[in-house]
Amino acid sequence: MTGDVVDLIMQDHREVERLFDELEKHPEKRRLLVPVLSSLLTAHSRAEEAQVYPAAKSEASEDEDVAHGQKEHAEAEQLLAKLNNADPASKHFEKVLSDLVEAVTHHVKEEESTILPKMRRELDEPRRRELGDAFVASRTLHLGDRPGEATREELLTQARNAGVAGTSKMDKAEITKQVLKS
Repeated sequence: MTGDVVDLIMQDHREVERLFDELEKHPEKRRLLVPVLSSLLTAHSRAEEAQVYPAAKSEASEDEDVAHGQKEHAEAEQLLAKLNNADPASKHFEKVLSDLVEAVTHHVKEEESTILPKMRRELDEPRRRELGDAFVASRTLHLGDRPGEATREELLTQARNAGVAGTSKMDKAEITKQVLKS
C-alpha cells in the first residue's frame, strides 16, 4: 500500500466510517470490531502525528489547523480508551460510541476541508508520495498499539504538533493534559 499521502489518509477515513456504521447497526459484532477500530484509529493518528502533521506545519503552513487536529486526536484517543473498557451491550457503550463517532466525524470533516486540500496544493506529487510511504511505514509500526498507551516520545510529538511549549520536563500525564488544554 503506497501512494499519495492525502489519498491514503482519506482511505483510512472511509474505513473508519465503515467500521462506525457496522458498530452502530450490528451490536452483535462489537466485541470483534472494537479492537479493529481501536488499532486502526490509533495507528492512523500516530502516523499522522509522526509523519504528516510536521510536514503540514513546515511545508504547507498549517500550524493552527495541525494544533487543532492534534488536540482532536488526543480527545478521540481518550474516548477510544473508554470504548475499549465499556461493555458492548451497555448504555454507556452506546453513549461513548456516539461521542466517538461525533468527534471523529467532525475531525475528518475539518481535516478533509483544510489540511489535506492545502497539502495537495502546496506539496508536489513526489513529496506527497514520499510522505505516503512514511505514513504507511509509521502506521504499520503502530498497528496493535492501544489507545492511552502512547510513549513519552509520542506524547512529546503530540505536544510539538499542538504548539505546546515547555514539555521536556513534564511526565506523560502532564503532557497529555497540556495537549488537551491547547
